[in-house]
Amino acid sequence: MIDPDYDCPTCPRLVAFRERYRESNPDWHNGPVDTWSADAGDDDVRLLIIGLAPGLRGANRTGRPFTGDYAGDLLYSTMLKFGFAGGNYGATPDDSLRLKGAAITNAVRCVPPENKPVGAEINNCRPYLLDTLARYKNLGALMTLGKIAHDTTTRALGERVAAFPFGHNRRHDMEAYTVFSSYHCSRYNTNTGRLTTKMFEDVFVHITEYLSTN
Repeated sequence: MIDPDYDCPTCPRLVAFRERYRESNPDWHNGPVDTWSADAGDDDVRLLIIGLAPGLRGANRTGRPFTGDYAGDLLYSTMLKFGFAGGNYGATPDDSLRLKGAAITNAVRCVPPENKPVGAEINNCRPYLLDTLARYKNLGALMTLGKIAHDTTTRALGERVAAFPFGHNRRHDMEAYTVFSSYHCSRYNTNTGRLTTKMFEDVFVHITEYLSTN
């Protein structure tokens, strides 16, 4: 199964958290967030971006990855600049934004309290990442946003985390994929200067160069 059921019962802590928000905000999505793919179809996808988890007032509210919070503002403006998206990002699922040659998913599909999933929750969601990787037959580049996304991707590919350490703008060849890691495009990272727009765009420069020659 590529995406978990809307009422996935696997992680008790995440279930309790989403049920609380289903009661307080019944008009929100409040469930696992599915992978979002290029309009042209699965065979068009050559880049998979792997985030941490849905933001409480972002994807958990809107039901589309990185939609409705600051992380999406930076991610989608960069994807538009480098040709991995078209249209306009309006921070709502009914805007005109469309993905081109790319797909976006999360290491953990449900919103975690304080945006911090625990190890068991990350492990429970890894099979969905494996199914997502298998879904895209022409996939070559993976972009991992943050250490949790990078480490779970490394484990999903059967590699040792110690052999492929996370670092901003690092490149690792794992199995049939080339993995590009980046600091997460969160407001915290940008506000503190840990991640600048240029630093983020530099990763996309390397991804674009790689895909143009492979």
